[in-house]
Amino acid sequence: MLGEQISSGQGKRTSRRVVAVEPMFKVEVSFEEMDTMLGIEGMNIGTYTSSPRPDGTLSGEGQGVFATLDGQTATWKGIGTGQLKPGGAVSYRGCLTYSTTAPKLARLNLIAGVFEFEVDAAGNTQTKVWEWK
Repeated sequence: MLGEQISSGQGKRTSRRVVAVEPMFKVEVSFEEMDTMLGIEGMNIGTYTSSPRPDGTLSGEGQGVFATLDGQTATWKGIGTGQLKPGGAVSYRGCLTYSTTAPKLARLNLIAGVFEFEVDAAGNTQTKVWEWK
């Protein structure tokens, strides 16, 4: 069951590169977002890789760091499934786990997150995360 929304961010895709072509292609994507996590403002930086499945959907996995404006950090890892949209946009849905020693963010250690991640054709990103209860 979905709980409260714990995070919301907007930003930009910062790079893309092909990291494999055989047996199927794999693309690596990085992004940066201004984010609010547990009501705390900060920046989220992440990188994920994505590969196609036989049915045309995408399989992805990634990792990143959320940093508060005063320098406290939490790392995250995620997996998801996605689909290509018109004009080069992409849409993902998946799960996240977190790790932190920061007192402000300690609650994240107990949370499994469920996310929506959207990238439009211009490379603008939007992320929403809910606690999975």
